[in-house]
Amino acid sequence: MRLVIINNNKVTARLRLKKPNMRKLLLSLVIVLFVLAGCSKKSECPEENTVAPAAEEQMVKDYLNSKGITTATKYKSNMYYQVLTPGSGGSPNACSIVSVAYVGKLTDDYVFDQSAGSSFELQGLIKGWIQGIPLIQKGGSIRLFLPPSLAYGNQTITDSKGRVIPGGTMMIFDINLLNFQ
Repeated sequence: MRLVIINNNKVTARLRLKKPNMRKLLLSLVIVLFVLAGCSKKSECPEENTVAPAAEEQMVKDYLNSKGITTATKYKSNMYYQVLTPGSGGSPNACSIVSVAYVGKLTDDYVFDQSAGSSFELQGLIKGWIQGIPLIQKGGSIRLFLPPSLAYGNQTITDSKGRVIPGGTMMIFDINLLNFQ
């Protein structure tokens, strides 16, 4: 490096790299900085990898068998799903804000929650939604058969009608992906 002093008390530093190796080193450092800056978004929004225990998977399989549902696909987390309409135009990821219409039911067909249109940050929702919604594209619909670990876990909830839903409950969601960003 060479420091050059110019009139009127101004100081200017000029970087003159005479050796080709120094230039390569500087270029490499700049590339590394750009790569790290590009990866920082990924670290802020990690992939949801929760896997339901085998006993919970069996709960879902027993339900599917009792209803004669043979077209559900097993996902790596031990949830099952049916793509009702695949959609088009790309899929969201866990960092996306999704606009959805949905119906949440229990195994006795009791509807405990529904919306004709709501927007959410996907990573803030239950694990089954984080894993399941990216399986469809904009305009698509999916039915998720969620073991408790991927739904509300052991948390007991009371729905808007006053019904108590005990922890450890399997849940079924029909979700239409209206849009995402």
